Formats: sequence, structure tokens, C-alpha cells
Amino acid sequence: MTAYTLLIALVVVERLAELLVARRNAAWSLALGGVEYGRRHYPPMVALHTALLLGCLLEVRWAERPFVPALGWSMLALVLAAQALRWWCIGTLGSRWNIRVIVVPGLPLVTAGPYRWLRHPNYCAVVAEGVALPLVHTAWVTALGFTVLNAVWLATRLRCEDAALTLCRAAA
Repeated sequence: MTAYTLLIALVVVERLAELLVARRNAAWSLALGGVEYGRRHYPPMVALHTALLLGCLLEVRWAERPFVPALGWSMLALVLAAQALRWWCIGTLGSRWNIRVIVVPGLPLVTAGPYRWLRHPNYCAVVAEGVALPLVHTAWVTALGFTVLNAVWLATRLRCEDAALTLCRAAA
């Protein structure tokens, strides 16, 4: 449990780093005339991701979930791969990456890095992490709950993001 708690703490630190990057990038985007879309679905996203981290810890502790090495180590590898993909996305988008949907009119769509192969690679990382992080320590209820709720949220987010990008391309 101690090692798992440390893993969750490291993910929390990573999330805080993301927030710092996102705030800096939001200021850059807004200064260039960026427009934010989908502002209403941002707070539920924050709540869902916070619940994922808390759920991981609480389920393992209260339900006394065991660490199953074959599952745990493979899921840890998937968590690390998801983190690598997430930071590849952040690096590829540079100042344009954000946890909010902010589009700067006139900037072309990014087609480098993981965006060469996937339209929304960052969301692939989120989905993978949402399944894998709880399963590192067999917190299957948290993995299932997050996956279902994230699918609902992600459908909304993808519609919002795609509409925002379409509007900006049409205006250009």
C-alpha cells in the first residue's frame, strides 16, 4: 500500500505540473486572441479526475485490494506508457497544449508527433491511465467507474473540441 500511495502521490505531482503548464499556455493562447469553448464541462472533468485518484487509494484501503504482481506490474507499465504519451502530446503541441479547449484562430492543426497517427492522442493516454492506474493495485471498481463516467465526459469533450476546431478553420 505504501508504494501504491507513493505512485498516486507522483501522479498528483504530475497533475499539478500539468496545471502550471496549462495556465501558462492559456495565457499565451488568450493573448493571441484564443477563444475558450466548453467552459461548463471543465469543472466536472476536474472532479472526475480527482475522484479517480481518491478512488484508487480509498478502494485499495477499504476493500483491502491485494497487489497481484502479474496484473500490477503490467498495469504500471501501461500507466508509464500513458504518461509518456501525454508528455509527448504536450511537447508536440507546445504552447498550444491545454487542459481547457482554447483555440487560437488562424493557427493550423498540428499533425506532428503522435498527432500524425491519432486525432486525439492525449485522450488515449487519459483512457489508458484511467483503466491502468486503479488496476495497479486491483481497484477494479474505481477503474470501471472512472471508465464509464469518463466515456460520457469524453464524448462531450470530443464534440466540443471538434466543433471549436471546425469553427476556427471555417473562420480562417
